[in-house]
Amino acid sequence: MSVATSVAGLRRAARESVSGLPREFWWLWTSTLVNRLGAFVATFMALYLTLDRGYSASYAGLVVALHGLGGVVSSLGAGVMTDRLGRRPTMLIAQSSTAASVALLGFMEGPVAIAAVAFLVGVTSSASRPAVQAMVADIVKPEDRVRAFSLNYWAINLGFAVSAAGAGFIAQHSYLAGFLGEGALTLACAVLVYLKLPESRPERAKPTPEKLAGAGAGAGAGVEAEAEVRMGTVLRDGRFMTVVSLSFVVALIFQQGYVGLPVAMGTDGFSSVEFGMAIAVNGALIVVMQIPVTRFIQHRDPRRLLIISSLVAGYGFGLTAFAGSIAVYALTVCVWTLAEIVNAPTQTGLVVRLSPLHGRGRYQGMYTMSWSVAGLVAPLMAGFVIDRFGAEWLWGACAVLGTVAGLGYWLLMRGLSEPEAEAAVEVRSAADAGGQNTAGQAADARISDSQLT
Repeated sequence: MSVATSVAGLRRAARESVSGLPREFWWLWTSTLVNRLGAFVATFMALYLTLDRGYSASYAGLVVALHGLGGVVSSLGAGVMTDRLGRRPTMLIAQSSTAASVALLGFMEGPVAIAAVAFLVGVTSSASRPAVQAMVADIVKPEDRVRAFSLNYWAINLGFAVSAAGAGFIAQHSYLAGFLGEGALTLACAVLVYLKLPESRPERAKPTPEKLAGAGAGAGAGVEAEAEVRMGTVLRDGRFMTVVSLSFVVALIFQQGYVGLPVAMGTDGFSSVEFGMAIAVNGALIVVMQIPVTRFIQHRDPRRLLIISSLVAGYGFGLTAFAGSIAVYALTVCVWTLAEIVNAPTQTGLVVRLSPLHGRGRYQGMYTMSWSVAGLVAPLMAGFVIDRFGAEWLWGACAVLGTVAGLGYWLLMRGLSEPEAEAAVEVRSAADAGGQNTAGQAADARISDSQLT
């Protein structure tokens, strides 16, 4: 095969990966990329407090935990705002507040003030996530959503990979410049949302007497129920809450790459630079592989993808127990990163399919909270297991958790294939009859009715 043929094939693959998505999605994607390019606080908070401000490691850990707690608190509230106020207003409020609070954090002096503002930053910086995910679900056709979530996830990691290097250079000269830089870029996101993104929240269909009479009392009750999606509705949705629980288990595994892995490598005598080299494989692999892997998985059975990715994640971390060199550590990072590439967009797509049309914000908020809670629990889990039993037991626990998650997805998703296939048929029929928006609503309604049972 000639070089020209290979290049032409790559161009065609890239074109197919990004084609067919609405213009609004690409403005949202750009906003995500800009936001992640400014990521500074979450990455350098501990170093800022210990190296620049001279606080203890215990105090730094407390502040980082408070930052994470803020994300837990805001997830549910932001989900309610997304449904009530709309996607666009929620993003504007969250991003503007984040810009102000991040800049303020750079000027805080006392330990109490720093901790309080760090908590505020955690609240505001996590508040836009349910709105972003709900907007993607609103504006992208159902059959393209896994691809869209993959591309958005790719933007997150591309921005993080670039910002980590740039922010490290900035931190050597001025941490305050890093805080102000993140505030400026976050404010730029808010301006971009204000100028380019229209509101995408679906309007509630008002049932007419004729429709109610034609559909019968059951349909009328269904319409009324759809109009009354509350947090209690989410908590009573057993199938969805099972997804949230499994998401928490998977998140516990992936979080160990940032809390358990550095501790284990340090115990084995590796330096922070060597840990940085190993974990950099994660971001680089996601940037390189996310789009081609997405092309491979977008029409695959999500049941198998979630089961396999959970197992690969668990046993990828389990292999770390046998690592004794930087090369082997990097190899284990490659294994669980491939699982992350598959799991993240597939799981987000499942959350969308299980969410009622007018309750996407609340459902996405609950899903986001599972990752925020895992971010709090994972450091405690890693510290307890490593101190009491050793790092090998932590990696063994990850393998067990991956097995539990894979089994859970298998039990949960046994009835997914048939309704999903029927929904895909309706998507194509609706698209032929009335365009993208009609297709999305038809599939959403079909899956909402079936509840994937």
